[in-house]
Amino acid sequence: MPEPFLVRYMQPLLAGRRAECFQLIADALRKGTSAEELLCDVIWPASAQIERLYRDDRINTASEHLACRINRAVINQLQVHLPTVAPIGKRALVACADASHEELGAEIVSDLLQARGWEVFFVGGGVPHDEILGLVGQLRPEVLLIFGADPEAVPNTRAMIERIREIGVCPTMNVVVIGGIFNRADGLWREIGADAFCDAPRTVCQTLATLSPRQPNAPRLGFVKKRRRQRKAAAGAAAPA
Repeated sequence: MPEPFLVRYMQPLLAGRRAECFQLIADALRKGTSAEELLCDVIWPASAQIERLYRDDRINTASEHLACRINRAVINQLQVHLPTVAPIGKRALVACADASHEELGAEIVSDLLQARGWEVFFVGGGVPHDEILGLVGQLRPEVLLIFGADPEAVPNTRAMIERIREIGVCPTMNVVVIGGIFNRADGLWREIGADAFCDAPRTVCQTLATLSPRQPNAPRLGFVKKRRRQRKAAAGAAAPA
């Protein structure tokens, strides 16, 4: 998708002009642009730009809400234009941070995975971690996909992953993270114990297509860092007074 189209879409999006945005998308579909291209190359980067502008205080809450709601409506319109394939017998549970732009990204990924034959359970944001843990035990998915997180939410995300591993529920399930702080902080996904990181919707689809079941007895990511802290604490305790 040429960048000028994204620029053309951003102008009415920032102004909250719903009808103009819908018309641009409808025209692109009519001219042969696929729904996946529009989701990955227009709506995804447009949502990311809106989030950056809002985070940098360059647009206000009203503008951010207008844009997010337009994008959500467009995503729903495009979902019916995605191709469908026979079920592949795999399940994905998709959760996300409790923010509008994170839910939009998670919805795009959910739609793309479903179009590739996955059975997708999109729980969204704001769900307590113990309830997500319960869903993991109930659904037994191949993948738990966690979309986005604010810096303040990272410790809770790490604690949820640790709890899943400690209990041993669905031990071959991979935990994959995407978006939010994980896109901005290199290597953070390893520190919280995730099994993989993806930076864009297409990357998610490509990664999950080749990702092997998790080995339950594999060393936990982040184990070395914990060992290092333990050694430092032990050295301090052994130091002469």
